[in-house]
Amino acid sequence: MHDKTIAELSRSLQSGDFSSVELTTHLLDRVESLGPQLNAFVTVTGELALEQAAKADQRRAAGDAGPLNGIPIVHKDLFCTDGVLTSCASRILDNFISPYDATVVGKLKQAGTVMLGKTNMDEFAMGSSNENSCFGPVKNPWDDTRVPGGSSGGSAAAVAARLLPGATGTDTGGSIRQPAALTGITGLKPTYGRVSRYGMVAFASSLDQAGTLTRSAEDAAMMLGAMAGFDPRDSTSAEKDVPDYRATLDDSLDGLRIGVPTEFFDDGLMPANKTAVEAAIHELEKLGAKISQIHLPNLGLSVPTYYVVAPAECSSNLSRFDGVRFGHRAEKYADLTDMYKKTRGQGFGAEVKRRIMIGTYVLSTGYYDAYYLKAQKVRQLIAADYAAAFKSVDLIAGPTTPTPAFELGAKTDDPITMYLNDIYTIGANLAGLPGMSVPCGFVDGLPVGLQIVGSHFSEARLLNVAHRYQQVTDWHTRAPEMAAGGTART
Repeated sequence: MHDKTIAELSRSLQSGDFSSVELTTHLLDRVESLGPQLNAFVTVTGELALEQAAKADQRRAAGDAGPLNGIPIVHKDLFCTDGVLTSCASRILDNFISPYDATVVGKLKQAGTVMLGKTNMDEFAMGSSNENSCFGPVKNPWDDTRVPGGSSGGSAAAVAARLLPGATGTDTGGSIRQPAALTGITGLKPTYGRVSRYGMVAFASSLDQAGTLTRSAEDAAMMLGAMAGFDPRDSTSAEKDVPDYRATLDDSLDGLRIGVPTEFFDDGLMPANKTAVEAAIHELEKLGAKISQIHLPNLGLSVPTYYVVAPAECSSNLSRFDGVRFGHRAEKYADLTDMYKKTRGQGFGAEVKRRIMIGTYVLSTGYYDAYYLKAQKVRQLIAADYAAAFKSVDLIAGPTTPTPAFELGAKTDDPITMYLNDIYTIGANLAGLPGMSVPCGFVDGLPVGLQIVGSHFSEARLLNVAHRYQQVTDWHTRAPEMAAGGTART
């Protein structure tokens, strides 16, 4: 059962091959036996999962079952889940039990999904390797000496290892697409505003977007269809109808215009990664797409722009974690100010502190205009580059990451080198565009991802291209050795 995709499981449940309770029990056993190798889970909700599975079976017996009914999934541990720990992988929230469900969680619950638990992540989604968690690093199922990518690394590793068929994640600067690429699965970041952020603990409010981590584009279409839609509780939620994303998966790619930015194929791109990505683009050309070179002249400024805008927003968002209302509070303190200092000093990790300090600095008097305001202006230039490109092409394609998964600890002492791992993904977040990463090959036994980016609200087109590519390739069907019950390669 664990080898099946969401779409395949849906058909098997519908035909009565097995029940949701049987499927959930099987996957919980895998989580128990294989999960500790990866450190992918923060919380396993076994009892709750079996209750939800039983309800899903009852719903199906009553003839009221949608395509996701009875499908086990997990949520990244920054989505609020009623009655379940929501820690954001931070000591400052290690005792916070959410009193409500995030909109994403509620929508998927309404669709009949079964929550197996909450997954490990970089603390408050700040990181590119999933090494910044207070629960320790997540390991890549293809090689447990390497990172799975971040910040949604726990969700990505769990799906790649076939512990479950789908998971939620969030993408602020590439945190869905990058771990999807490094673990060999399909990651979808929708348009900013396509999926509600209500109940999703904020890192950078103008950049954060919830999305999916699955094994195939068809599965991503199924999950997005349930997650997307307007939410009056989220002021940034888009009032747009949700299309049937599965209806156009098999559309022809004849005449589809795909632009390949020269800026994506720079000296930082590993030659073997370049070869795999170029081969994938050639496959799209064989399917009927028209390939042309384009330019995104300001793309090289995306990393410094992001690392001004995102920390500025994080310093504001994380000010609520002060030990007064919820979460961790220092045991001994002299006064209120001392309590703030000690609580935050004990509760936040090094990377979170670094970004809070950067953000506070760039927003301070005398530096706001020099840094934050200038970064916002450059952000508009980057968005304008994408808008200009989409006048001549329908989609943009290139690498997701410059290299395959790197070794644990390899970049922890050099934050700038770590930040550059997101160089190809950040632009889409700054412009609010949808993007996907799909497996397109291997380098030294490690997965490589092809990134495709579209104009606003073009998720259906992205899913169509990814699906057609996956119909003629088998990269997305490859599984690490541990998925068969073994151990990760070391």
